[in-house]
Amino acid sequence: MKYNLKEIASLAGVSKSTASRVISGKGYASPEVRERVMNVVHQLQYKPNAVARAMVAKRTNNIGVIVFRERQPIVSHPLYGKIIDSILMAAEERGYSVYLKTDREMSLRSTDYMLEHRVDGLILISRLRKNVIDYVKKFNIPYLMVNGSTDDADVIHLVSNDEEGGERAAEYMLGLGHTKFLVIAGPQEHRSHALRLAGFRKRLEQAGLSERMKVVSSPESSFELGSRRMAEHYEAFIREGYTALFTTNDMLALGAMKVLLERGVRIPHDAAVMGFDNIEYAGMCTPSLTTVSVDANGMGRDAVEIVDRLIREEYGLPKLKEYASEIIVRQST
Repeated sequence: MKYNLKEIASLAGVSKSTASRVISGKGYASPEVRERVMNVVHQLQYKPNAVARAMVAKRTNNIGVIVFRERQPIVSHPLYGKIIDSILMAAEERGYSVYLKTDREMSLRSTDYMLEHRVDGLILISRLRKNVIDYVKKFNIPYLMVNGSTDDADVIHLVSNDEEGGERAAEYMLGLGHTKFLVIAGPQEHRSHALRLAGFRKRLEQAGLSERMKVVSSPESSFELGSRRMAEHYEAFIREGYTALFTTNDMLALGAMKVLLERGVRIPHDAAVMGFDNIEYAGMCTPSLTTVSVDANGMGRDAVEIVDRLIREEYGLPKLKEYASEIIVRQST
């Protein structure tokens, strides 16, 4: 049998407003009254009606998170998984529940799903097409982007300063005395990979060494593609005397490093290897991988804070928040 708030109040011998204060935890009630109400609640296994609460408060305390990514892994991706973990923790601390969807086709269906569940705000992760942004705008719902960028001046986006990170990686490699570089670069249509390569190239150009860098493109940023690309270019890598390998994410670096080690290359004595992202696996392998850190936890945490402020109708928030990178030195260099 389902009970309503009025019946709970009657059985506890209090007013409906008092019962509401006790159950919601908002407002004062004496310890004796609170105990009476909660005893009835526990005995009857009363559950407040979430829909009714939302109608009164005009909020559901739900946030929608959509990850736009064409290829797997998605939620289990070492970087995106860390961002999502941070979002879930920060949302729980602020009293929000999270609806999570992945969208491989960059369609409008995932957005429709979130709107149907009346989420209070949206966090959109990774790159997405302008049609999605235009569609979200029509419904006047608070939203922001994480780890993606857009030319739309109205969009708040949280990103790692990847170009600066690429420059720092090159600066560090140059400081070790390296002068000939092989770069395995992930999909250039993806903001992060493009900017990391651009930053690395920029610093080598400043050093007058742009002609001593060879770029190998990869359609995916996976361990398997890192291995494959390194195997394809291994003979040239040895023959032409490359001493440094830089990749635009850690998974590419780990795959490439496996091939080098299997073929007898001593790392870092014969060749140094450096990745980007600072995923957990980077510190688990032998030799451990030098990399450039990305503040995934900070992006996830701040995404929830900012979307919460948007829900509360705070205005004048910065449209861009960039996160500085840091070189994490390990055995591979």
